[in-house]
Amino acid sequence: MILLSNKPYKKQFLIRKIWICSLILFLLNITIIQAQQIAILKYNGGGDWYANPTALPNLVEFCNENIHTTIKKNIETVEINSLDLFNYPIIFMTGHGNVIFSEEDAKNLRNYLIAGGFLHISDNYGLDKFIRTEIKKIFPTLEFQEIPYNHPIFHQTFNFENGVPKIHEHDNKPPQGFGLFYEGRLVCFYDYEADLSDGWEDEEIHNDSFQIREKALKMGANIVEYAFKN
Repeated sequence: MILLSNKPYKKQFLIRKIWICSLILFLLNITIIQAQQIAILKYNGGGDWYANPTALPNLVEFCNENIHTTIKKNIETVEINSLDLFNYPIIFMTGHGNVIFSEEDAKNLRNYLIAGGFLHISDNYGLDKFIRTEIKKIFPTLEFQEIPYNHPIFHQTFNFENGVPKIHEHDNKPPQGFGLFYEGRLVCFYDYEADLSDGWEDEEIHNDSFQIREKALKMGANIVEYAFKN
């Protein structure tokens, strides 16, 4: 009697099993990418956290069309002390007025950022004196640092050789991009005297030119792209 070795069959079975596992992981990755979503941060203190309601929908549409993201078009609102914060790779914060972070708020936001989350703050004019105080509750030992022009956040799909672009004029000050770096990682990007989120709004709201809005949207897309990669 001649006995045939079953090694070839085992090898084929193993290859097929590896292929199936790889396919499952690939499909899971697609699902995760398609499930990407961003949110606006709801904070306390009376400031208008809800400002610029058309900004993020327009930014999402621009990102999906130009940097090939698949972000859901519906923009969620997430409270700063909620565990739902951890569902979003990037959250956006804006406003003109007062901001107050409780101890619980600061702890939750800190944990979110340390865990890999990313916060973009856009000063809508008037936010600066409040956010600088409250951000110290999150990272008492960290200071906002002006981000150098050669930082990758300015050189994603779109290049900004001179840093964050100027969208609206307020005090004749140059636009600046500040960052918080935790253990070397940029966890928060803060545009000051730039008004990026105003530039993301519908054209008729501020009557900005196409060129101005395009600059704002391109910089916003860079922020999203950087946050997703890092």
